[in-house]
Amino acid sequence: MTVSELKTTKEEMDKAQIDLALRDACAHLLIPLNKCRRMTFFLPWKCEDERHGYEACQYAEYRKRAQLLAEKR
Repeated sequence: MTVSELKTTKEEMDKAQIDLALRDACAHLLIPLNKCRRMTFFLPWKCEDERHGYEACQYAEYRKRAQLLAEKR
């Protein structure tokens, strides 16, 4: 099991103004989420589908890292 590859280029992340700390394998989902958030003035009940997809990706990546760590022990 390996950590996922980036699906978004550096140029796309620069254009979307993604912070360096958030540039990971889920950045391709963060770009439309942030766009939706800006369009809806960050209302918490808007963009639920985008947020759920991003959070599910983050959790899946966390599980992959935890599994890799467990295999090393």
